[in-house]
Amino acid sequence: MNQTKDDRKIYTVAELNSHARQLLEGQFAQLWVEGEISNYIRASSGHWYFSLKDERAQVRCAMFTNRNRSIRFQPKDGMHIILRGKASIYEGRGDYQLIAENLMQAGEGLLQQRFEELKTKLEQEGLFADSIKQSIPHLPRHIGVITSPSGAAIRDIVTVLQRRFPAIPVTLIPTMVQGPQATDQIVSALRLANNLPAHIEPFDVLILGRGGGSIEDLWCFNEEKVARAINANRIPLISAVGHEVDFTIADFVADVRAATPSAAAELVVPDQQEWLRKLQKYAQLLSQQFRNRLTDKDRHLSSIRNRLRHPGQQLQDYAQRLDRTENSLRVAMHNHIKFAHANLSRLHSDVARLQPLRLIDSFKANNKQLERRLGAAIMQRIQHSQHQLHSQTLALNALSPLETLNRGYAIVTNEQQQIVRNVAQIVKGDKVIARVAHGKAHCTVDEVEP
Repeated sequence: MNQTKDDRKIYTVAELNSHARQLLEGQFAQLWVEGEISNYIRASSGHWYFSLKDERAQVRCAMFTNRNRSIRFQPKDGMHIILRGKASIYEGRGDYQLIAENLMQAGEGLLQQRFEELKTKLEQEGLFADSIKQSIPHLPRHIGVITSPSGAAIRDIVTVLQRRFPAIPVTLIPTMVQGPQATDQIVSALRLANNLPAHIEPFDVLILGRGGGSIEDLWCFNEEKVARAINANRIPLISAVGHEVDFTIADFVADVRAATPSAAAELVVPDQQEWLRKLQKYAQLLSQQFRNRLTDKDRHLSSIRNRLRHPGQQLQDYAQRLDRTENSLRVAMHNHIKFAHANLSRLHSDVARLQPLRLIDSFKANNKQLERRLGAAIMQRIQHSQHQLHSQTLALNALSPLETLNRGYAIVTNEQQQIVRNVAQIVKGDKVIARVAHGKAHCTVDEVEP
């Protein structure tokens, strides 16, 4: 059998574990596993490590701190759970393990799994998007309530509506809100609410709700048929299922989610007492503004009446005003001419004082003085630089290796051009080069004396 190039590749252990981890995580990126906890350990870092087992096998599991903070129960050995996560390999030891993202106790786990899967599916389809949600009217003319006629939810809703705004009509569309038949009945009720007979006032808003219960009790509101019926609904809808901590698929698809049925009733209508207080306040403000406006008009009319004068008297007043204006203008012209003469005299004095030739002579003398100072500074700078150069040249010559050679020393290197610093670097018969002043000497080692 012929071997390909890939068949002959030799992996390191780290490469093998890395490839195995990539393959495993790619194949099992999301999975659900049911089993019993054993060997549970909570590390000082906050991470959880345990095994999940059944009667035939077990698998190691890890749940990191950023995930286990949201778990509402404390795991312990012997607890039966459902784990959601991915399969992986710890490359350092080559151990196969599950990385947990969520844990559920087995009693509610399957329903919770179905809930999460449907929630993800509908969210990806855009059924939860804010852009498609309708606004709840501020003052509806007709309210529809879809719930059980015998449950506490309808009593709570009607009580709140009667207290807050009893003038708005409310119609109950009865339906079961628990059990296997509830799903179809809720879908039918939504269809009926959107297709009322012509003689019935159409609904402006709907409340879909029931009281609290377990996840099994509320499951009809997690069915896909109900979610799609709510999405197809053309009337603004408030979901009020369960208590404040309960969330259903209906809550996510609805236009608004209320924590309880009573809270939904408070959202759907305003408080009539508050409206009455506002109307009374506006009536008082309007009455006060009318009174203020009438008072202002009376004052304005009285002012106009007082300003009305005989035309002859007005002409006399205008004639006197014209005489005063003429005198004022004459005085102003005289003062202006006087000020102009004084300003002209001042300008003549300034021109005589600021002669250009005198300024030019002063500038020339100043320039000559600056030239002399500049020349002296340049010469001083040159002398200082020459002195520094001479000092540094002397210091450099004192440190030069050539100066050392002039004093009778030599630099010895071997045939590899390496400096011989120790007698142990040469043996008898080696060729060496001795660098002395003004040249080199090629030598042969006759004897070595340590």
